[in-house]
Amino acid sequence: MNSPSNSPSTPIALLSLLQLSSAALPVGAYSYSEGLEFVIESGRITSAADLRSWLTRELTCGSVRVDGAVMLRVHRAVMIDDRAAIARWNAWLAAMRETAELRRQSEQMGRALADLVRSLDPDVAPWLDAASRIHPCEPHNSTAIEAEIQATIQAEIQFAIAFGIAAARSGIDERSSAIGFLQSWVTNAIGAGVKLIPLGQTDGQRVLRALDGAIERAATFAIEAADEDLETSGWGLSLASMQHETQRVRLFRS
Repeated sequence: MNSPSNSPSTPIALLSLLQLSSAALPVGAYSYSEGLEFVIESGRITSAADLRSWLTRELTCGSVRVDGAVMLRVHRAVMIDDRAAIARWNAWLAAMRETAELRRQSEQMGRALADLVRSLDPDVAPWLDAASRIHPCEPHNSTAIEAEIQATIQAEIQFAIAFGIAAARSGIDERSSAIGFLQSWVTNAIGAGVKLIPLGQTDGQRVLRALDGAIERAATFAIEAADEDLETSGWGLSLASMQHETQRVRLFRS
């Protein structure tokens, strides 16, 4: 079923990628604004050019490119059946979330994608189940303190983890997986911007096309980055997410 992660995707795998990265995928992505609702409400983004600038910065140094890199690490772990690595990266990514809103989004979308993938490929269950297991390097039966530590390590499956598992199981190569993952994030963010600024649909598509280079560079980072390179320096996404939780009027989930 699977092809080597560095070989070109087959036509069937390409169809699977289009399905995974589609805005119609029923994972609830459309209900989140990635902090944009507060940023737009506060007047920091008022045009298509502003939206393009914000998204370019996020792709260049924000958390989404780290998500992409972790997604590919899970993709590789599936290819060699390293379930411990899947659990470790899931826990790491959950701990990296800087706000409750961002973590809930990742977990809700992760659950939805995992449920969908199970229905399409029942044999994927061992890898999906591995994601939320306690890392096997931790002691399992010792003191109460150690048990509490184990509970904090255990996390619901994150969206990027579920995406990496699904992409690997579908035989999608690494670069295509990274581009599809990042492009789906950008598409959702632009959709929020079109509603909130507001912008015309054509303006939204112009922004998407203008971000081709930034998406490609972020995909290259995801493929080539070493573990010690997985860091983020966002331009206000975390602060915007925290403010969004108490925003008086919201169209998007908090």
